[in-house]
Amino acid sequence: MRRTYSYLGPAGTFTEAALAQVAEARDQTWRPVRNVGEALTDVVEGRSDAAMIAIENSIDGGVSTAQDALATVPGLRIVGEYLVPVSFVLVGRPGTRLEDVSLVAAHPVAYAQCLQWLTAHLPEHAHLPAASNVASAMGLIDGTSDAQAAIAPPGILEHHDLQLLASGIGDNANAVTRFVLVGRTTAPPAPTGADKTSLIAELPDDRPGALLELLEQFSTRGINLSLIESRPIGDALGRYRFVIDADGHIRDERMADALLGLRRFSPKVIYLGSYPRADRAIVHYPDRYSDDVFVEARDWLRALISGEPES
Repeated sequence: MRRTYSYLGPAGTFTEAALAQVAEARDQTWRPVRNVGEALTDVVEGRSDAAMIAIENSIDGGVSTAQDALATVPGLRIVGEYLVPVSFVLVGRPGTRLEDVSLVAAHPVAYAQCLQWLTAHLPEHAHLPAASNVASAMGLIDGTSDAQAAIAPPGILEHHDLQLLASGIGDNANAVTRFVLVGRTTAPPAPTGADKTSLIAELPDDRPGALLELLEQFSTRGINLSLIESRPIGDALGRYRFVIDADGHIRDERMADALLGLRRFSPKVIYLGSYPRADRAIVHYPDRYSDDVFVEARDWLRALISGEPES
């Protein structure tokens, strides 16, 4: 039976490039959608088996729309992550020359990441905001845009007849976007030793040291956090939830113990999943945080409670 995967379309987006990395998605049905909310709703309502969404950018940090959606849409699990190098091209209608360009269509994030190049090569240009990286180029194709050029992903040239005006116009050659594949709630895959656990937690109250106490649930168990970002809950000014990526797997004793501590501390914890890291980097930690040490400590406590003589 064919599986369906939702992704931010249309064809040629960075999200499509991320989905192309998923081995099990090849030769399956790919469903282009207009936004992250639609992609996740597809999964929850059963129109798709999984959705690929952007979650973090090495230049701009976390993608707030994705973080907020994962915090508010129940019944989802992250099952994998994928990294896509972010590079941009400047394209125009066939026959367009660089010197003809005075108005550039671009998504605001892409525009900001190419501003140095634009300032150097098109110092008198104006910016026309676009809804997405591909939408900026689609306006040129269907004639709805007044721009002479658009900033777009390189993949756009594989799908549409456009003039390449310049390539590699991003200001940071090392820019990377992290994507996650999201499915319905399911048991996490077996640990690989190179895993990441994602979750969202709220503070119990606004007081000095509350955030430190949240972080101590991980630090005292030897768990490194690769991401922590705050997002407003929205019910009152000054109320925030924290989006967290922690190195390790829920089946690791130290991670399980940390999540139990976090559950006791936080009024709301949303477990988003444990999954293999995209870079497959093995997670290292001191021996005092190994699974054996946690198991031995629990056995020691049980022996004390049962009255067994100490050896």
